Amino acid sequence: MIILKGRREIELMRRAGRVVAEVLAILEEHIAPGVTTLELDRIAEEALIRRGAIPAFKGYRGFPASICVAVNQEVVHGIPGLKRLVEGDIISIDIGAVIEGYYGDAAATFPVGSVDEEKERLLKVTQEALWQGIKQAVVGNRLSDISHAIQTHVESNGFSVVRDYVGHGIGQNMHEDPQVPNFGPPGRGPRLRPGMTLAIEPMVNAGTHEVITLPDGWTVVTADGKPSAHFEHTVAITEEGPYVLTLL
Repeated sequence: MIILKGRREIELMRRAGRVVAEVLAILEEHIAPGVTTLELDRIAEEALIRRGAIPAFKGYRGFPASICVAVNQEVVHGIPGLKRLVEGDIISIDIGAVIEGYYGDAAATFPVGSVDEEKERLLKVTQEALWQGIKQAVVGNRLSDISHAIQTHVESNGFSVVRDYVGHGIGQNMHEDPQVPNFGPPGRGPRLRPGMTLAIEPMVNAGTHEVITLPDGWTVVTADGKPSAHFEHTVAITEEGPYVLTLL
């Protein structure tokens, strides 16, 4: 069942979304060679709590941290630890916040110092694909119009879209209906209506779309060891167009 949100609910989600955007911006300032992913998790948790937010991920289905981190060939759901970033890495950070019972959720991939041309282009194309999807998040379109726009942009640039993990509805729960795939033909699925709130999140691989989950039960990596990027925004469907709730 897709839950439509009223104006007050969307504004509460906007508050949570702004906090997520602020904390991502803080984390970006701390990303550098030598920093551990556990240090980034500590910074994120403290920043969320200072802003009156509950870290949405900590304890969710047993997840032990406040952010998900994914470095290079890692795709999503990596657990922060003692791994130190090195020059040339890319790191994806996914973060969620809860304020007054409403969720905000966003992700971005950052370079660690200077990165090679392939990684640089991967980040650019994945972020562009997210915005191509958001452009389709308008009243009257079908859900798969978002999916198709993302896939088309990614594949036209020679990369692949992860199939095993998709975007989702969001609101008073981290995951609500509907699922939002990043692939598929246009014109399918439910009609987009005012009050729908979606976490749109392309995960894009430099090589194959196939992924593997590591023995820790969380960390997802590319099957061929090539790098992956992840960008996400929480978006409300409104009569005036897409309202991106996780921007500064």
